[in-house]
Amino acid sequence: MNKTLMLALLICIGASFTLQASDEARLLRFPTTNGKEIVFSYAGDLYKVSVSGGEAQRLTSHVGYEMFPRFSPDGQTIAFTGQYDGNTEVFTIPSSGGEPLRLTYTPTNGRDDLGDRMGPNNIVMTWTPDGNKIVYRNRISSSFDGKLYLADKEGGLSEVIPLPEGGFCSYSPDGRKLAYNRVMREFRTWKYYKGGMADDIWIYDPEKGSVENISNHEAQDIIPMWIGDEIFYLSDRDRTMNIFAYNIKTKETSKVTNFTDYDVKFPSANGNLIVFEKGGYIYKIDAAAKQPEKVRILLSSDHIYARSEIKEGEKYITSISMSPAGERLAVTTRGEVFNIPVEKGVTKNMTRSTGAHERDAQWSPDGKYIAYISDATGETELYLQEADGGEPVQLTKDNDTYIRTFSWSPDAKKIVYTDRKNRIQLVDIATRKISLVKQDPTGEVRNVAFSPDSKWLAYTGMAENQYSLVFVYHIADQKEYPVTDKWYSSSSPVFSTDGKYLVFTSARDFNPTYGTLEWNHTYSNMNGVYLALLAKDTPSPFLQKDAKVGEVKKKIKMIR
Repeated sequence: MNKTLMLALLICIGASFTLQASDEARLLRFPTTNGKEIVFSYAGDLYKVSVSGGEAQRLTSHVGYEMFPRFSPDGQTIAFTGQYDGNTEVFTIPSSGGEPLRLTYTPTNGRDDLGDRMGPNNIVMTWTPDGNKIVYRNRISSSFDGKLYLADKEGGLSEVIPLPEGGFCSYSPDGRKLAYNRVMREFRTWKYYKGGMADDIWIYDPEKGSVENISNHEAQDIIPMWIGDEIFYLSDRDRTMNIFAYNIKTKETSKVTNFTDYDVKFPSANGNLIVFEKGGYIYKIDAAAKQPEKVRILLSSDHIYARSEIKEGEKYITSISMSPAGERLAVTTRGEVFNIPVEKGVTKNMTRSTGAHERDAQWSPDGKYIAYISDATGETELYLQEADGGEPVQLTKDNDTYIRTFSWSPDAKKIVYTDRKNRIQLVDIATRKISLVKQDPTGEVRNVAFSPDSKWLAYTGMAENQYSLVFVYHIADQKEYPVTDKWYSSSSPVFSTDGKYLVFTSARDFNPTYGTLEWNHTYSNMNGVYLALLAKDTPSPFLQKDAKVGEVKKKIKMIR
């Protein structure tokens, strides 16, 4: 099997198209401008283009990631966050390109993950107005918060800005005050946060030693840009992230952009010009005219991360399902479904869908079909395909959420699946009819099990006291019956192979021990495996039986 996987499951992956120099580039990030040029990050490298658009010039080519470029006030130097020497550090290069100069030296502390929800380490924020120092955010002192530091453009030891925490920031034109965020939420994976850690715009006055909240809104107010008498920033108070402006004289806030399709992301400013990303494109807007305009950017790249590549499928297997006869396997790897032999035979790529992601392929109990989940339509749906090949059949249609798991009925006539709307759905293979078994108002149902005769389902649901209960469901009558009560948390039910028992786990073993620091009980190792008898006349397999009289006499004779 290993040899088959190593030799046969070699998958060509990558983009289904090649970006030509004449195509408009997308996925452009973290733009900055000096008023005449725009520098941005694309595929982990920095590029430069005229503010009017056109063909972009590549500035960096290192395999590490370069991001958050910021032009110096004179427009001659670019500071950025890069990964040249292992860590994520602050560097500078001339605006025309050249060898990077490293400015910071941070110990490795687990803060260099670009996917960290608190943001990457050592993000370049801005320059001081005199062009001598660079402000960056460092997380060396905390895994949660970050502090703002000043790095000299020639290198040397950094100095901390005396604030307890800090994020995106911008100096006033005279350099005497700093508009800043206290926390960093722009790298979180959810939107519309309005909790206690929602960002606000604050103004720090070093001379007075004071801070002032100028946005004070329950929504996210982030990335201030101080231009003249106005502080521009992003806010999602109207759901879509747009640019707003606060006038420091009138104390009034006005909305500058009115996008409804994509959020405005990672803006920066120089002089009166603001540049930002939206929907993968770069836009510019004059602070006085307040009219956004998309910058058409072309670029030529070798696209090393998008090129087709040969991968060994056995290293990326996510699910394996054996055929009923045990001679073949349905294997899901790198978003493709394969039908492969256990010993000898032909390996078949069942899906061949480079533009879609398939997962969790399962063989039907009768051996005729392989079912799997695919996002080919843009939403997760269930598909069915004959084990020998052929065109796939879409079992579900117009699904409105993510399908979590599914399983076959033993008679191969039905499939039950769960989704992120807390539903248990039952699909009839012959009619394609979908029936709602249950929608749990308190939590998502994960695993559902069929009885051996395919007439019952077993699953876990939540009680009012947040304890999980085990239920069985009669499919024909569409009725649910609780097996356990709300005094103990129970889960993971499965039927025994003869259908007489339900096996599940439950936290009901109370073996109190005294704590070592105080005179109190602690409870540990409470979980155990339990059986429920599904009929009144079903005997417990744990009951001891008395020996018959004849057997006892026979044993006595043998002992004598």
